[in-house]
Amino acid sequence: MSDNHGFWTGLRQRLHQALSAPKVDAGQLAKALNKAAEREPAPVVWLLGLAQSGKTSIVRALTGSSRAAIGNGFRPCTRTASIYDFPQEVPVVRFLDTRGLGEVGYDPTEDIALCEDQAHLLIVVVRAAEPRPQSVLDVLRKVRKRHPDWPVVIAQTCLHHGYDDDQAVHVLPYPYCEDNWQAIVPEGLSRLLISQREFFAGLPGKGPLLWVPIDFTLPEDGFEPTDYGLDALWNAIEEAASLGLEARLRADSEISDLYSRAAHPHIVGFSLAAGTVGALPVVDLALVPTLQAGLLHRLAGLYKQRWTARSSAEFLGLLGSGFAAAYGARLAGRSLVKLIPVWGQTAGAVLGATASGAITFALGKAACAYLGRKLEGHAIDATAIRQAYRDGLNQGRKLLRQQQARKGQP
Repeated sequence: MSDNHGFWTGLRQRLHQALSAPKVDAGQLAKALNKAAEREPAPVVWLLGLAQSGKTSIVRALTGSSRAAIGNGFRPCTRTASIYDFPQEVPVVRFLDTRGLGEVGYDPTEDIALCEDQAHLLIVVVRAAEPRPQSVLDVLRKVRKRHPDWPVVIAQTCLHHGYDDDQAVHVLPYPYCEDNWQAIVPEGLSRLLISQREFFAGLPGKGPLLWVPIDFTLPEDGFEPTDYGLDALWNAIEEAASLGLEARLRADSEISDLYSRAAHPHIVGFSLAAGTVGALPVVDLALVPTLQAGLLHRLAGLYKQRWTARSSAEFLGLLGSGFAAAYGARLAGRSLVKLIPVWGQTAGAVLGATASGAITFALGKAACAYLGRKLEGHAIDATAIRQAYRDGLNQGRKLLRQQQARKGQP
């Protein structure tokens, strides 16, 4: 038992040392992230639609990224398809975009093969004012013939282009979840949306088509809210695919702080990576502090700050002795369980994944509370930091257990 205690104490000391250093060991961090990505790649969302149909706006609304970041973040994976990882360093989701639709001479065969092989969710994006997008229908028909049970989310975008001349605002509250929405929205727009749905009605396959009218605009466009229909889109995504994407990308609704919301996907990404590494043999647990330090350095960058030996010691000290004890006990428990033949191998891996991931999540949320106070120039409240850590630990456990349930683990 003393050897175990020394090992886990050493892991915590490594976290402190890595956090105090100006930079995390890039080689070790890359090794840890690669191990996690190989075992648990991020889910892939396939965006199928014509250019200028609103695909980038959907990525922006779901991730909170800027248009510029998305435009620069997409990288080619075929001649006419590209992929966007978010967050780039530790993706919790990947977006595949087929860019050639509608172009003369475009052959979608290569793109369809790539996307079908990787995609966990298909979102078809069509402008409301484009009632007969034939090239989109042609590709979707081929996909549905091979995957008749796939549910498909169809986002009808740019609704304001179909408003009547005297209609300058969105219909509020959002009406498209109501049975009689056709009688509530402008008549011209209603005709466009119905015509488009009729155009897709002959698709093969039994999987549901989930129609979601949305209008994601910029503030200067003059339409409020700028993310019109976002909640409906999230509902359709969660209905179509049990990937937990909303929990990965969207912070708790009560969090209004822009920094905390921006930090959330990074916390999720590093926590899932730590959970994956934590399920590996004990020797690989040495990579967990590297991931935790990598997360905390990333958060400091988001908050326009940096960790020093002093701030690292202060932060870990504010968490209190209970954190130090729990850090070792939770991780050590995994090692002891693994001593039980057969059952212990599986249970130990699950326990290690949950403990490693949940502690990483909790550290991230506590760090946000700490860095946020420092950014605002406020006094640091140890009680608040510890409460953020405890709340984060519960949220992290839930996140990791849901992830394990989706993989069919006990």
